[in-house]
Amino acid sequence: MLTSQVSEDHEAISDAVIEGICVRLAEDKRIRQRLPGGGILQMDRLLPFLCVYRRNPRRRDEGTARLVMSEASFLCAPGTAPVRTGLKRLVLRIAETAIERLGSFLILEVWSGEDRPQYDPSTGEIELPRPEFQLLTRRPHRPEGTVATLQFALQQISLHRKKAAVRVNMHAQNHPPGMTALIPESIETKIGCHVLGLEVRPVYRDPESGEVYDRVATSFVRDVSHSLKKGFFAFALHRTEVRPQHYFSLGVSRLSKQVLVIDRQLADLSRQFKFLLLVTPINAERAWEKFSESGFRKTPVFQYRPLDVDPLLLKRRLMKIPTERVTDPTLAYVLRQAQSELDRQISMLADIGTRRFLPGSLQVFEGVKPKLRELSLEILKTLSHRESASKELPLLDATAFAQRANAEIQYYRDQSPAFLAQASVRDDMFSGLMVAGAELLIGRETRIAERRADALLQHEVGTHLVTYFNGASQPLRLLQVGLSGYDALQEGLAVLAEYLVGGLSGARMRTLAARVIAVGDMIRGETFASVFAQLVDGFGFEPRTAYTITMRVFRGGGLTKDALYLQGLVEILDYLGGGGEVEPLLTGKIAVEHVPVVRELLFRGILRPPALRPKYLDSPEAQVRLDGIHSRTTVLDLIDNEKGL
Repeated sequence: MLTSQVSEDHEAISDAVIEGICVRLAEDKRIRQRLPGGGILQMDRLLPFLCVYRRNPRRRDEGTARLVMSEASFLCAPGTAPVRTGLKRLVLRIAETAIERLGSFLILEVWSGEDRPQYDPSTGEIELPRPEFQLLTRRPHRPEGTVATLQFALQQISLHRKKAAVRVNMHAQNHPPGMTALIPESIETKIGCHVLGLEVRPVYRDPESGEVYDRVATSFVRDVSHSLKKGFFAFALHRTEVRPQHYFSLGVSRLSKQVLVIDRQLADLSRQFKFLLLVTPINAERAWEKFSESGFRKTPVFQYRPLDVDPLLLKRRLMKIPTERVTDPTLAYVLRQAQSELDRQISMLADIGTRRFLPGSLQVFEGVKPKLRELSLEILKTLSHRESASKELPLLDATAFAQRANAEIQYYRDQSPAFLAQASVRDDMFSGLMVAGAELLIGRETRIAERRADALLQHEVGTHLVTYFNGASQPLRLLQVGLSGYDALQEGLAVLAEYLVGGLSGARMRTLAARVIAVGDMIRGETFASVFAQLVDGFGFEPRTAYTITMRVFRGGGLTKDALYLQGLVEILDYLGGGGEVEPLLTGKIAVEHVPVVRELLFRGILRPPALRPKYLDSPEAQVRLDGIHSRTTVLDLIDNEKGL
């Protein structure tokens, strides 16, 4: 066995392998070629650059290969070039093939500097290190724009609250110490190829043990990857015939089998339980009767659907999903976020009805920030309960609203037969609306003000169901079930839809504000009865309405999700006021923080534009309202606009 390993380590990269690679490259085909000694060449397509990492067998260098393996065109090879013939010829032939079709080619070789601890000079305590980079080029600033762009982009990287230091060495050997150049300078100049070296301080590993700090490495690799793409983009524009639309366009353009499998595993596990349905009481009406009989003093006792899955078994399955193996930094970020949130949600399922449920809810949905509470109090002060309640008649019962919802669903089904949603009245829900997957569930005693019907249809069907099916049309299934933290944006977008169709009533705004107050009071330890009394006596809500708000907040043991409706509306107004567009938000179920991720994956061709467009966006009235949102627009402005129309 030892003999075969030595033989492989000394095996040459044959001319036949090299020529086969170049033929595929010339045809703009994907290349994934294993190399002797554990090396790999991977090129997503014909691109004007190649990232190279040569492993030096004489030194420890954990984690550095990840810096190139995140790119769409990379070569990882053992550093024993004098023994392994063919490596330099392979790099040269790739450069020549690309130059013939693109006009020029960039080789960026990456290696790590020496491991060294950093100490505070005054106390002698160990310090978290600053990121440091050195760009090396044999000829002064060649290629000029690329070096400057890379330098600036790398300088923006921050780690441990310290901005990166970047030094440019214009007269250096642009290859790792102890190794020889991949392409001699004379040939580099002759064929029109450019070679840059990038030495990276290994802040992603322990300088003593060499162990990789996984979380630091994941974040650092992603930042470096974005910086490198900016440099490649500048090189493509200034030196080649390639005209990429965006620097993101130079990333990997397809999902690996590994990513597809992990994505499906996470999405399938997420579908194993309907979280909101499981944490919603099945005895809400009986509990109301007992609560009212007690003079609104005795805390209701809620009952929940039995779990049909074992949370422990779900967690076991979840933790077997190897998200840590994903090399694409953007996709790794999304997948690992989703895995972490699923872990917390499963813990909440196990804790339904206990005191442990609320801490879990605070981890998943967060609490109430002081500014949000202040806004809620201002809304409740601005809108009197008499003004807001006077316009809430006539009413639609659950069956009538379900008919309207199914007619709305048919509108989207006419555009896409894949829109297989349905609305149904549920006997096991007393009142309210809930979207679970492709279903709009309507409680049997639900009553909807006819004036509000269209607004709620745009909320539930035009937002929740449309983004669900838009996510289903994407190769990443997590966009259908929801990326981590998607709830705030989903609910904010849904409430915005109500405003855009002129249905964001005063009563609705008071309800959203009251939910925030109720969540905040519940977190601070107020009882069910005291929160209920505050809504009735302090803010003028009808007892039944106050009960529904309080029940939603206290369900499961304390669910903070209801504060996200108003929080999400604030976030989306900030996003739109800052020049953001609505369309990326419709790609699937995402959070505001994922908008840059969605944009990147759209530019890379991994995601597709939204398949369905909400009906309300084509309304002239909605467009006028949407165009009226600017950088200073607040939630209170939406209330004033409603009053003026």
